[in-house]
Amino acid sequence: MIHELHNLVWGPALILLLLAVGGYYTWKSGVFQIRGFRQWWSATAGSLKEKKSPDDGQDVPVFTKTKTACTALAATIGTGNIAGVATALAAGGPGAVFWMWVSGLLGMMTAYAEVSLGTRFRQRRPDGSWFGGPCAYLADGLRMPRLALVYGVLCLFASLGMGSMVQSNAVAQTFGPVLRLPPPAGAVLVTALVLGIVLGGTKRIAGVTAWLIPLAAVIYGAGSVTVLAVCRERIPQVLGEIIRGALLPQAVLGGTGGYGVLCAFRYGIARGVFSNEAGLGTLAGLHGAAEDTTPREQGMWAMFEVFLDTMVICTMTALVILCALGGEKGLAGAGRDGAAMAGMCFGRVLGPAGEYLTSAAMAVFAFSTMIAWYFLGKQTLNAAADLAGRLRRKRRKETGRTPAAVRLCPPGGWRRTAGTVYLCLYAYAVFLGGVSSLTAVWELSDVFNGLMAFPNLLALVLLRRDVFRE
Repeated sequence: MIHELHNLVWGPALILLLLAVGGYYTWKSGVFQIRGFRQWWSATAGSLKEKKSPDDGQDVPVFTKTKTACTALAATIGTGNIAGVATALAAGGPGAVFWMWVSGLLGMMTAYAEVSLGTRFRQRRPDGSWFGGPCAYLADGLRMPRLALVYGVLCLFASLGMGSMVQSNAVAQTFGPVLRLPPPAGAVLVTALVLGIVLGGTKRIAGVTAWLIPLAAVIYGAGSVTVLAVCRERIPQVLGEIIRGALLPQAVLGGTGGYGVLCAFRYGIARGVFSNEAGLGTLAGLHGAAEDTTPREQGMWAMFEVFLDTMVICTMTALVILCALGGEKGLAGAGRDGAAMAGMCFGRVLGPAGEYLTSAAMAVFAFSTMIAWYFLGKQTLNAAADLAGRLRRKRRKETGRTPAAVRLCPPGGWRRTAGTVYLCLYAYAVFLGGVSSLTAVWELSDVFNGLMAFPNLLALVLLRRDVFRE
């Protein structure tokens, strides 16, 4: 049942819709992600070396532009960058990498559009936090508060699945054996670490992701570059197989290993979106907390995040696997999938240190994703409560009655209780993920991710003028 639902949601319609929206913004912007590379790079990563710590005694915002970008990267850089890439290669062959690049390239403009809209339509709440992201532009841009509430509920379910259970399971499966911990003990340890950070509030979340993600990315990148340097003679062969596997029609008739263009297309696009989340609206929700910024600037940060996630980290993982296995023939006979395949490939070149590197990278990426997704879920919960309050007041004004659809949503006085309940559910989901086999949860979480895309892409189409107004 879940498998059929997953195939229905992530069928050709959603994949083509994601490509169409990304293609439209790419065309209308004049291929800004390529033509304007120097501009968006200098406004994001290139600006970091120019930043200086304030020495005028003023308070530094909890979510500066850099910390916001690191939190967003923490949510996107996760199991998809290692296990997801390996799965795409196993199912779609080397050609999947090409379509992953296409997904990332078009997704850069999709991410720009959704993040700029989320920043444009955000509003300051009474407690000082922001009401932003897809809930804001669906409610105030499209004036569809009910659809915004539906999106918020889907996002909350996704946070308890893809944001917590799936990531916790990845940590348990990769790092647990290294520490020789039984699954329950490992699950308790991961849950305690997550709670220790999220209970510190937004300041601690922002601080941890600000140093954890750059450190992990640099270490994983250094390991990948080392493998590629050792296997540099195979890189031209691997790049040729990537292009042939993606574009040659005869591959559909049964190329080496049984891979075809259609499989490469489907798995490359789907896993690219799974990794960078462009089109799902989650990046817009995370960027809504940034202070002292503009919609255009936050949109360019979103472009950088998709670029780093898909075009850099996913590409390095794919090249390491293909080079270590000797190309398509070695891939067909690897006999492994997911993180196990990636660890085996690093181990072939770097020895035991390579397997430890993969386990550590998976653990850190997944751990940071759990932290960032909790923050996103908490933001979404507050937004959903605000939307429910709007609908309640509107319904009472019109009919004197509260609609059943929002009767269970917490009004303002219950907001703290709702936050506590969500924290308990999130902690339980993290623990449960560490002790469970999550094949069904992976697919169900992917379903919620896919369902989030439909209202979000609708808004990106209908609010396109507001995007280009920036």
